Amino acid sequence: MALLTPTKQTVHPEVSSLQQQYQKDGFILHKQPLLDPQQFAELQQIFESLLSSKGDMRADELNRPHYADPRLFKFLTAKPVLDLVESLIGPNIGLWSSHFICKEAFTGRITPWHEDSKYWEGRIDRMDKLATIWLAIDPSSKENGCMRVIPGTHVLEDKFEYVDVDKATHTFSTELHHRYFDEQEAVYFELNPNECSIHDGRIFHGALANASPLRRCGYTMRYVSLDCKVNDSHPDNETHRLYHVRGENVANNKVCQLPDF
Repeated sequence: MALLTPTKQTVHPEVSSLQQQYQKDGFILHKQPLLDPQQFAELQQIFESLLSSKGDMRADELNRPHYADPRLFKFLTAKPVLDLVESLIGPNIGLWSSHFICKEAFTGRITPWHEDSKYWEGRIDRMDKLATIWLAIDPSSKENGCMRVIPGTHVLEDKFEYVDVDKATHTFSTELHHRYFDEQEAVYFELNPNECSIHDGRIFHGALANASPLRRCGYTMRYVSLDCKVNDSHPDNETHRLYHVRGENVANNKVCQLPDF
């Protein structure tokens, strides 16, 4: 049964330390199971069914699958997920998007260095209240192309230059110019299945190609504080669906009602 109205929850006592780390580094690693085992197994099964029926799409292109598959809202609105998000961006939460990002064995493409916020320019009035949970579906390691970030870069304020890269070998066609950071400072997000990372939408991040025999898949669940105002007139927002999942819609954004799931 769908959650028809957003819920209000009490934030856990350890929130302040999480917030401090998140504000300083731009990410945290949640090195413990996020979902209960039965629920996580169900999510894995849903992903496998979507992967087997993807047709001509690449495995890393399963973007916004919740639009077509309402079963995913069970996980996107799960209490442990929203509690973790609330501890970082506050109690008023909208579901911005989700994406299964799968790097197949030996062929998974490079994720070029980028800021998520670069692709959302003009769509939201502020970028400091956008958070992404990256939930490991498979084991994620350096060998199979785990995510990596440059700590602290979420607080840099500039219009950074991007350069062209080969779309055949990269998931995007542009990459953040390397003059802005030292790749040697990267932190690698090595995770076991059902563990997750959470990163600020402005942090520099990317991932190497998967040259290993082991598949690497994560489910990204993206959330925005409903204190932020979404620009309804932006072309990319015309068909975008923002779901109100917790707290108050402070900025009076246009939101969608959760479907039955």
